Amino acid sequence: MQIAIVGAGIAGLTAARQLQSQGHHVTIYEKSSGVSGRMSTRQTEVGGFDHGAQYFTAISDRFKKEIGDWRKVGWVVPWESRLVTLEYGASSPAGRSGKRYVPVPGMSSLGKQLAHGLDIRTEQQIIALEPFENQWLLSVKSDMVPIAVSAGPFDAIILAIPPEQATPLLQGHAAFSKQIGNVHLEPCWTLMLAFQTPLNLPYDGAWVAHSRLGWIARDTSKPDHRAGERWVCHATQAWSVEHLEDDPERVKEKLSKAFHEATGSPIQPIHAVAHRWRFAQASTPLPDVYLWDAKKRIGVCGDWFSVGLEGAGRVENAFLSALELAKVI
Repeated sequence: MQIAIVGAGIAGLTAARQLQSQGHHVTIYEKSSGVSGRMSTRQTEVGGFDHGAQYFTAISDRFKKEIGDWRKVGWVVPWESRLVTLEYGASSPAGRSGKRYVPVPGMSSLGKQLAHGLDIRTEQQIIALEPFENQWLLSVKSDMVPIAVSAGPFDAIILAIPPEQATPLLQGHAAFSKQIGNVHLEPCWTLMLAFQTPLNLPYDGAWVAHSRLGWIARDTSKPDHRAGERWVCHATQAWSVEHLEDDPERVKEKLSKAFHEATGSPIQPIHAVAHRWRFAQASTPLPDVYLWDAKKRIGVCGDWFSVGLEGAGRVENAFLSALELAKVI
């Protein structure tokens, strides 16, 4: 079959690789300039920042096996990190066990490896799905073309994107729209800081209590990262929602202050940038593995499906959701 996938994050890439191994011809459409989605690395003059997903873990045997394969080829390594909980400036052991893994030399590296051998059309946004006899056409918007153009026909469509982006494309599919309508991804403001000198903090990452920040991590503590003193800070979900439309410069000021308060460090950064993830974390995941309409040949997958695990938003959720959808196709 000719299959189109919308979204080149881990879910889209996983589905594409599995479908291609089953003999299908797959085309991926991605509105951004690169792959990996929220497993992203921001490159700057002072080095890279893993400003999206920070690491990943494994619960299921299937994902543990996949990580084992990735480790064998050198795509991912364990992150042997010193993690604590910060409360009013005092640190205590985090109490959150389990192996944590990171791609090298940055979080986006895994997506780039998975993308090898795939037909990926970047900077092309899908704005509509159009039935065409018993197939599908895609309406594609690109900065290089002044009007939307059609792509296809395709025998099947997979949407591997956040529910808020999938819903407009599913206007003709009432059942899916109703199921997805109750799922929302909450935003997250991220602050990237670089310092001229080491802060000499006795931890590599911390969950922060009673703060605008919920998480901070010394990005340069991860294996094979460029040397330096770079920190990634994630605001709490509640603060990110409340300040969703704030000016990035104002957000930078507020979160920088919160970082200094949490760490007690007086050293000022030489680089500070705020980034907004509008769709970051599923507050109420869909209690399924994927959605698939065998008659219309349209499916949906992503990290916002529970896939039988507690919670959502993990790399593991994205992988398992996409893998199982590709298998049923």
